[in-house]
Amino acid sequence: QVQLVESGGGSVQPGGSLRLSCAVSGFTSGYYSIGWFRQAPGKEREGVSCFESATGSKYYADSVKGRFTISRDTAKNTVDLEMNALQTEDTAVYYCAARPGFTVAGMPPDLYEHWGQGTQVTVSS
Repeated sequence: QVQLVESGGGSVQPGGSLRLSCAVSGFTSGYYSIGWFRQAPGKEREGVSCFESATGSKYYADSVKGRFTISRDTAKNTVDLEMNALQTEDTAVYYCAARPGFTVAGMPPDLYEHWGQGTQVTVSS
């Protein structure tokens, strides 16, 4: 059974940084796409960044390119998201999610079948 547990959310001022971590368990074999999604109040859930185990490729939404970095820690079995230069528009609940196989362009959330419980990120002055 796949389990994803997020940690690391919180409150920060604009321009600040946060690091999210997703502890992954239950993937016994095969390739997968695992990443971060977010949902702001009144908005649809959107893909932020994904890591693809088959190729090592990393994907980013245009809105976070150059500011966010996704990484995998194989020793700790986590997928982390380093978020820098945070903006008020980044305020949302951030979810870790995973699916078997490859990353689909645009990272549509509906294709991801395993989800964590979410962690709040608030960027405010």
